[in-house]
Amino acid sequence: MEFLKIENLCKTYGKGENAVKALDDVSFTIPKGQMVAVIGASGSGKSTLLHILGGVDRPTSGKVWLDGQDVYAQNNKNLAIFRRRQVGLIYQFYNLIPVLNAEENITLPIIMDGRKPKKERVEEILGLLDLTKRRNHLPSQLSGGQQQRVSIGRALFTSPNVILADEPTGNLDSKNSAEIIALLRKSNREFNQTMIIITHDENIALQCDRILTLSDGKIVSDALTHQS
Repeated sequence: MEFLKIENLCKTYGKGENAVKALDDVSFTIPKGQMVAVIGASGSGKSTLLHILGGVDRPTSGKVWLDGQDVYAQNNKNLAIFRRRQVGLIYQFYNLIPVLNAEENITLPIIMDGRKPKKERVEEILGLLDLTKRRNHLPSQLSGGQQQRVSIGRALFTSPNVILADEPTGNLDSKNSAEIIALLRKSNREFNQTMIIITHDENIALQCDRILTLSDGKIVSDALTHQS
């Protein structure tokens, strides 16, 4: 059953002769719990697609449906609530708050939503990410792999319906990259979370259930992997 549905999605930057079409009539569906890799050359539209799916950037035209909800039929206030509660974003450069420790960075989305973090959930996430002994460390006191784990914890903490990861291993060595992808795969399986991962790494893409290939803003290939 389709959980995420994208219909005729277009995104154009600029106007007239300077117009650049980042996405060109993109349509696809993703069932609940599927882990999808999005690959393609730089400038193919991968990050634009991810930002639109996450409610960060409105499309020029087209629809995004999440669990039956028309995402962009909402006003900006409700769209912000949607981003906090329904979507977990993981970035290549971690985007951690330097003055907050690991636990505070992980629980930040729920605090910004005006709610109190549940102690059991804090312990569950810290344990899952092997960060229990690093909970009071600032980002500057953590390795790159540990900082990315904190970033993943922040994305997972609210139990969002969708996890969107933009080159989550781009700044990591091969050992840490493998550990991060294994963590995402574990979360995907245990919590049945739908995941979309942008990557340039073919080995990472092959660990997903499905690979979408973008070129010049269009989907040129949509293939299941041996994982599915």
